[in-house]
This record gives sequence, structure tokens and C-alpha cells, in this order.
Amino acid sequence: MSALTTAVLLSLVSAVSYALAAIVQERIATTTAPSRWGLLRSGMWWTAAVLQGSGALLHVVALGLGPLTVVQPLGVLTLVLAAPMAALLGRRPVAPAAWRGIVLVTAGLAGILLLTGDRGADSLDGGGQFVLAGCVLGALALLVGTATGVRRLGHGRPGSRAVTLRSVSLALAAGVAYGAASVFVKTLADNWTSAPLATFVPLTVLTVVLAAAGLASSQASYRDGGLATPLATATVANPVVAAAAGILLLGEGFRYGATGTVLALGAGALAAWGLVVLSSDSTRQARAEGTPQPRPREPRPRSNSGPGRTAEADFAVQQAPEAATRTVVVPAPRTPAGRQPVPAP
Repeated sequence: MSALTTAVLLSLVSAVSYALAAIVQERIATTTAPSRWGLLRSGMWWTAAVLQGSGALLHVVALGLGPLTVVQPLGVLTLVLAAPMAALLGRRPVAPAAWRGIVLVTAGLAGILLLTGDRGADSLDGGGQFVLAGCVLGALALLVGTATGVRRLGHGRPGSRAVTLRSVSLALAAGVAYGAASVFVKTLADNWTSAPLATFVPLTVLTVVLAAAGLASSQASYRDGGLATPLATATVANPVVAAAAGILLLGEGFRYGATGTVLALGAGALAAWGLVVLSSDSTRQARAEGTPQPRPREPRPRSNSGPGRTAEADFAVQQAPEAATRTVVVPAPRTPAGRQPVPAP
């Protein structure tokens, strides 16, 4: 088996692992109460974490065996596989609008990745690492702060724009964290034998922190956000961050010069349109599920005669004559001898 074939197979298994992790995370978010540390005691959450880590590890190995232009577009299969797998496992049909959004996001993201040019430098230097770390940490603080501020405002009605904004902000934070972690992992893999310890240890710690932040943000984004919208947002943000770091810090570019740049911008607009379609569909479904259903009318008591009389009515009719004939005997008050009872006025 060639290295390219192995890379493709590993990418497929990685996409399945990512999709299963997203389904489990969404299931946990919709069936458990919000808790800061309670998820650490959940076996399902650890299952999602193992699936997420396995997918990341397989993706890194595939990148080492195959070219970026082949491996990265296969990551889009996570979004394509998650919806039918969720419908199969959870027996929840996928709405036509959600399918349209998934197709638009997948096509746009695949176009961006296929138009990304060859690599410039192999890995980030010291200055590039500091620049990327500062930008990523600032973006994470902004996105998580936005989600926290929206939550404190108290606009938690299902289907509201505030709930959608919170979910998308957290999903963006997860995608940014995962994308930056991928760049740092590539840097560590290329320089782990020659990098000094003072640089290797902090970069390793930062990578672990970003991976943990991405896992926590993605878990929180599935609460009240459904599956499709947070997953699509994180799936788009992840490679876009990596591509932006490659273009700005590694000297990469788009294929075909100015034409490729215009096509890449069009693909990005297509992916953004798909996200809007998915967000609108998730908001509409959340509003429909959050709308209280009208209470059913209580049945009117039926007549005590006729063929529609129930057994309870028959029992009541049978007991009625007996209750009517019952008399309560009240003993007369005793009066002393020689006295007559005084009539009441």
C-alpha cells in the first residue's frame, strides 16, 4: 500500500472519528445540565474526548504521509458524514434546508483548500510563533467573552438570536483553537529534534492548552445550538485559521495568482452563505421546539344513559340510589326529667 493511499484511508477514519465525537458531544449537551466540572465524571464525555483525540492523531499522521492538498479537503467529510450518522443513530431526520447548508459549506471549504498553494517555509520561526499565539489568544478571549456576555444578558429563549450568537461564537473559538494547534503541532513535528528545550516546552504547553480550550468550547457550542451549525462553523474556522497562518506567516499563497485569490474569496463567500442557511434552520427548529403546545381540552362528562356510558358512570349510577336512601340518625338531646324542651325561636 502506497503512502498516499494510507494517508487517504487515515483521513477517512479521522473524519468518521470526528463526526462520532461531534454527535456524542451534542447528545451530552442536550441531555445534561450545565456544569463546569461535572462532565469530567461522565463516561460519554470521555468517549467523545477519546474520539476527538483519535481523529486529531490520525489527521496528523495523514498529513505526514500525504500532501496537504489531498489530506485537508478530506477533512470536510466530517461535516458530510455527521448529519446522516446523527439521523441514523439518533433517528432524527435531516431537514432539506440543513442539507442545502451542508452542501454549500462543504463546497466552499473544499474550494478554499484545493486553491491553497504549496507551502513556503516548513514551520514557524520564533517570531511567527509569538505572533500567532498572541493573535489566537486574543481571538479566543474575544469570542469566549462575547458568548459569556450574551449568556449574562439572560436572553436564553430557544431559537433567539442571542442563543445562536453564543453557539456560533463558541464554535468559532473551537475552530480557531484547533486550527492554531494544528500549526503548532506541525512546527513541533518538524523541529522536535533541533528545537531548544526553552522553546519546545512552552510550545507544547500552549498546544495542549489550545486543544483543551477547543474541546471545551465545542462542547459548550452544542448546547441549544444543535449539531449542524456548530460543527460547520468549527469545521470552516479550523482550516481557514491554518490557511491564514500559512499565507501570512509561512509565505504560502493561492494557486493561479490573482484568479485563484478571487476564486478562493468566492469559495469563502459560499461557505459563509451555507453557515447562514444552517443557522437559520437551527433557529427555526429551536423556536418550533420551544413553542408551548396547546393543552388538550378535557372531555365533557357524558350522559348517564345511552350506549356511550362508561364503566365509571355505571358505577356512579348504581351507587346513587343507595347514597340517596341513606339517612343519618342523629340522637335527640337528653333533657332532665320534668322539663320540657324549649322550642327554638
